[in-house]
Amino acid sequence: MKKMFVSGFLLSLFMVSCSSVKPTKYMEAISAADLKTNLYVIAGDEMEGRNTGEPGQKKAGKYLIAQYEKIGVSYPKGATDFYQKVPAEFMSRAFSPKLNDSENIWAFIEGSEKPDEILIISAHYDHVGMKNGQVFNGADDDGSGTVALLEIAKAFMLAKKDGHGPKRSILFLHVTGEEHGLHGSRYYVEHPLFPLKNTIADLNIDMIGRRDDKHKDNGNYVYLIGSDRLSTDLHKISENANSEYTKLLLDYKYNDRNDPERIYYRSDHYNFAKNGIPSLFYFNGVHEDYHKATDTPDKIEYDLLQKRAQLVFVTAWELANRKERPVIDRDGK
Repeated sequence: MKKMFVSGFLLSLFMVSCSSVKPTKYMEAISAADLKTNLYVIAGDEMEGRNTGEPGQKKAGKYLIAQYEKIGVSYPKGATDFYQKVPAEFMSRAFSPKLNDSENIWAFIEGSEKPDEILIISAHYDHVGMKNGQVFNGADDDGSGTVALLEIAKAFMLAKKDGHGPKRSILFLHVTGEEHGLHGSRYYVEHPLFPLKNTIADLNIDMIGRRDDKHKDNGNYVYLIGSDRLSTDLHKISENANSEYTKLLLDYKYNDRNDPERIYYRSDHYNFAKNGIPSLFYFNGVHEDYHKATDTPDKIEYDLLQKRAQLVFVTAWELANRKERPVIDRDGK
């Protein structure tokens, strides 16, 4: 009897400690140096601006896959490889350039307790290619989000190796064709690998490596867009994660329903949100190099990129591990 009591007591302690594991150790594994190393490749001249379906983008995709394989993250169950093919005809639009066949790239960490519930973390890895012989590197747009996904996946894998893998599954989704009309994310929601009803949220990262004029004297901020449109739970989770771990200034300027720039509708999270999936968009605002050949990796503030990626990670940690998925209690408007 005594032995059974002790064993049960120790088991209870173990279960409590597992359920209350903090993400701090793994958050700190997100490295400014690694972000810089990967971004100098992704946004290097040899990628030729990563235009949708062109050789430079495909080369960037192969690099991403090699990095996932290096950290031990595979493609999703139910898929045959890291690619979700997006055909050219799906991306065809009147009065727009003709695009080649392209691919979304996906990587996956299966949940330990609720594997059928999926958290998506997304970023587009395409940019606008070359113009008049100049490479438009797209270091911030959206090389910054692209390499952030790699670091976030690395942090989750370190936790998994320590026995603290996510309870829900996480799909790391690098989408194509964003610059030409949010095509890759639209393709995914119309051809989901996992049922959309099982997708608990999308955390979308699009430009988090620079600062805008509004914050030129203090880069310790990030714009958050959409967190409260469908779920007050998602908004509270995001706020609490930042308050406890990263302490960034959360700027909701572009979340205003009357935002004249309509930023909420201009990145890949929107395709998830309009399908009823709570979605949150991380953004640093527009700067003087936006969509210019001067958006180069030497201008990225890697300490800011690191901290913003850490915020996405700790928010994802809570979403992946909390008891209940975010409740949808708003109309999305």
